Amino acid sequence: MSNATPHHASDAVPDVASPSDPYERAEQTFPTLSDEALDRAAVYGHDDVATDGTILFERGQRGVDFLLIRSGCIEVFAATDHDTDAMIVAHGPGHFTGEVDQLNNRAILVSGRAKGETRFIRVPRANFPKLIAGEPDIGETIMRAFILRRVALIGHGQGGVDLVGPGHGADTQRLRQFLTRNGHPHRLADTESDTDVWACLGELGVEADELPVVILPGGRILRAPSNTDLAQALGLIETLDPDHVHDLAIVGAGPSGLAAAVYGASEGLDTIVLEGLAPGGQAGTSSKIENYLGFPTGISGQALAGRAQVQAQKFGAKLAIARTVTGIDCGSAPYRLLLDDGESVAARAIVVASGARYAKLSVPDYDRFEGNGIYYAATAMEAQLCAGTEVIVVGGGNSAGQAAVFLSRHVSHVHILVRGPGLAATMSDYLIQRIETSTHITIHAHTEIVALRGDPLLTEVDWVTDGGAPETHAIGALFVMIGASPNSDWLDGCLARDNKGFILTGQDGAGTYATSKPGIFAVGDIRAGSVKRVASGVGEGSVVIASVHRFLDPSLA
Repeated sequence: MSNATPHHASDAVPDVASPSDPYERAEQTFPTLSDEALDRAAVYGHDDVATDGTILFERGQRGVDFLLIRSGCIEVFAATDHDTDAMIVAHGPGHFTGEVDQLNNRAILVSGRAKGETRFIRVPRANFPKLIAGEPDIGETIMRAFILRRVALIGHGQGGVDLVGPGHGADTQRLRQFLTRNGHPHRLADTESDTDVWACLGELGVEADELPVVILPGGRILRAPSNTDLAQALGLIETLDPDHVHDLAIVGAGPSGLAAAVYGASEGLDTIVLEGLAPGGQAGTSSKIENYLGFPTGISGQALAGRAQVQAQKFGAKLAIARTVTGIDCGSAPYRLLLDDGESVAARAIVVASGARYAKLSVPDYDRFEGNGIYYAATAMEAQLCAGTEVIVVGGGNSAGQAAVFLSRHVSHVHILVRGPGLAATMSDYLIQRIETSTHITIHAHTEIVALRGDPLLTEVDWVTDGGAPETHAIGALFVMIGASPNSDWLDGCLARDNKGFILTGQDGAGTYATSKPGIFAVGDIRAGSVKRVASGVGEGSVVIASVHRFLDPSLA
């Protein structure tokens, strides 16, 4: 665990001061509610008192109550052994406990105890959503604080896990990406650059061929776990009730799926979202989206997805991650979604927003370098791995352009390879102008990759321009952004699709997002004819809820 300096909610001071550190914004991260606001909140719970040292909640618990302090103090710490060196914050009068896991039923990351006699308002978990909805000014303050607190935990590695393994290793990157995209605090110990780590691994009985490992609080070690095993160990996987019939089940937590969840849940529908990896979809891997309405300075895909999932959970949507849908029983009502772990989810209506998977290049040894130099996202994590080297971005769309611009600030040079004559037909003009004026980016038209070399990491790439002779270049990473194919195999035998596998909608005069099965709708990248943009995906996800309502209640038609 991190030995962080304890922070008092009234005077939070981080280990390393930074203007972007939430601990430097104590008035928002640890706000003080007025006595009048506390009295209003008390309507949703009851007054309680705890003596000095009483444990009020512990790491790993689910569905904990929300506590607002009237007098005394609640210390929040990142360990379960009462080690005061791991204390994070001391909440005083007018402050409240919790962070984003207060909105779901996942295992919480921290523990809390009373310091001295402490009087507080206890709001039962079941009443917390009512408080947020019924007192919007208090709810706004709480939601902002929750988001900032999770950002702080991530930034300081508090309440998280240790990931140990080769920094460039494919499995290390897979686990790191899973933790990062799911907003789970963690610290990376890179065995490639930190030789001291090996002595610690030896003491723990971990062999080199067992890496990467994840070390959980308490010392439990997971050796090269799958994403699902890791999610299970972290308490990210919530229990599903196979007998419960939801009003709406949404498959996929990309922009369109999250938008459908926000609008569905906010309009009173019993909503569940099923996601195999992490919220955000392909958009969640974008380093910066600059043409999304309302964000003139841009926003990262991960930040947008993080805000959206909190928003959906605020309204009561249940978000089930590491839950991959592998099939569907659409022969009778309610429909039933089949999951990879053998469980199932029943729903009266379904919105398919499972998006698309990345397309790959047809080059020898390609699979060997996936995760070892070939990437499909350009985030800070990938940029760190190839800093100071020359890299290639393959593709001519906006995703490729955004990646090239972002990477150009971290690597020595970016080569954009496109099969066509240039970028004008496929990329937004603002990105083209930025690329053409950069001295760190070169566009190579009519160019294809023909060979990859390296052991085990990618180090050389051969490409051919205009059918000429192959050119060999020392390359630190290859970013492939050439489109995608639909994630629709699990729908075999249920819905009509086009010859590429995209779902057909709006047939025979049905609504724009209606599929060939009543009550099943498709939005976003998986829908045939959709515009592959974040804004359009959000629009489709929000608009489809009107069709869901009409299906569930025909009187609204």
